[in-house]
Amino acid sequence: MPAKGAQLPESDTPSWGIDPVPERLRVLGVLDGLLLWSNLSVSLLVIVAGAFLVLPSSQSGLGLSLPVAVAAIVAAAVVGSLLLGLGGLIGADARVPTMVLMRAPLGRRGSYLPTALNIVQCLGWSIFELIIIATGASALSEQLFGFGGVPFWKLLFGAIATGLAFLGPVGFVRKYVRKFAVWIVIASLLYLGWWSLHGQHPVALWQRGGAHAFWPGFDLALASVISWTPLVADYTRFARSRATGFWGAGLGYFIPTIPLFGLGAVIALSRQISDAPGLLTAVAAGGAASVLALLALTVDESDEAFANVYSGAVSLQNLLPRVPQRALVAAVAAVATGGALVIDLRNYQPFLFLLGSFFVPLFAVLLADWLLAGRHYARDDVFRAPEARPEMLVAWLAGFCLYQWLAPVGPGWWTGLVAHADPHALPWGGASLPSFAAAFTFAAVARALSRRPILASA
Repeated sequence: MPAKGAQLPESDTPSWGIDPVPERLRVLGVLDGLLLWSNLSVSLLVIVAGAFLVLPSSQSGLGLSLPVAVAAIVAAAVVGSLLLGLGGLIGADARVPTMVLMRAPLGRRGSYLPTALNIVQCLGWSIFELIIIATGASALSEQLFGFGGVPFWKLLFGAIATGLAFLGPVGFVRKYVRKFAVWIVIASLLYLGWWSLHGQHPVALWQRGGAHAFWPGFDLALASVISWTPLVADYTRFARSRATGFWGAGLGYFIPTIPLFGLGAVIALSRQISDAPGLLTAVAAGGAASVLALLALTVDESDEAFANVYSGAVSLQNLLPRVPQRALVAAVAAVATGGALVIDLRNYQPFLFLLGSFFVPLFAVLLADWLLAGRHYARDDVFRAPEARPEMLVAWLAGFCLYQWLAPVGPGWWTGLVAHADPHALPWGGASLPSFAAAFTFAAVARALSRRPILASA
């Protein structure tokens, strides 16, 4: 971490640690933010998640009809992108990484719990991304050269993600995102949209029967978007203004989300795939143009792996502020690549829900505290916060418990344990919105009663 007040040139922003970003390094404009977050939103994993919405339960899906799935996708994209934009705004306001930002509502040591969870999340997503990328690349190389080589692709893209993470957010946008042919990705998505419907009857797909469980579909789609809120300030701290952080993250992520989820759902129905990861194999077998489209998306997928490796390292700096960021990047990348080599995760739906149950109420607590702090966090609010704010931790964990009581999700041993609490689903709202409302209300009441947190002694 650079010393406070160090005069680093813009090219050295990859090494900037947890101190507030100085004005001269706040260089990302609205276009930079839109490109960054649109690029992060364009993901094979999102397309695969769209398939989960319509695959029957016998294939680990929700079995929704296409109209219900589209409605859930649109609603979740609007809500999730709004929350992501607000997270970007708060990050641009405080100019520190998200897990450091959590010191303000939860206390300095209180922030360690969400930090640990976020590190696990970043590692988990990095592993998932490398598996998805390697699956797509293997399907392509099998079609073209008769060689799959999944382990080879995992190692290669693990190295690429490490290199991109060394660039840092500013270098990533300026040297990678701006120079990558975004129009090729757009053309690829348009082609895949046409391919998914070619020879099909769109009206018949639309009218095909399915479940009407809107709220589980909403929770699944929202979990995919909300999983970025613990990372968003890691990037918007370099934004030029609060408005830039809001519009760059919120609007940038929103634009591709609905088409991508919808594309995954349509491909799953029209091509009758047997499981969600099999979607990539089906695309690779769709002809030369499909192969090229999948190639473009596979290459573009490396930015999600970059983001999770980089944010995993930045989150670790909240626990280990004196360790060089590059060493942490290398460590996170090594663990993620090793995990991708030994783990074969074909069903991550419970993982998505479990993460959502933690991070939806966590963001509610942050938002409530920030609003009641006058919609601004000064340096002392973060770095001279109390050791812990138990009332805010209770508000967060209460929201998590409500989420799990309404919709128990996670490993079998966990859902079996929660079942003893006799959970009941509400007829509306799913689990995400009630847990957000509960955590926000509890945190706001606790914040109002405490008036103003007592700053720790210098």
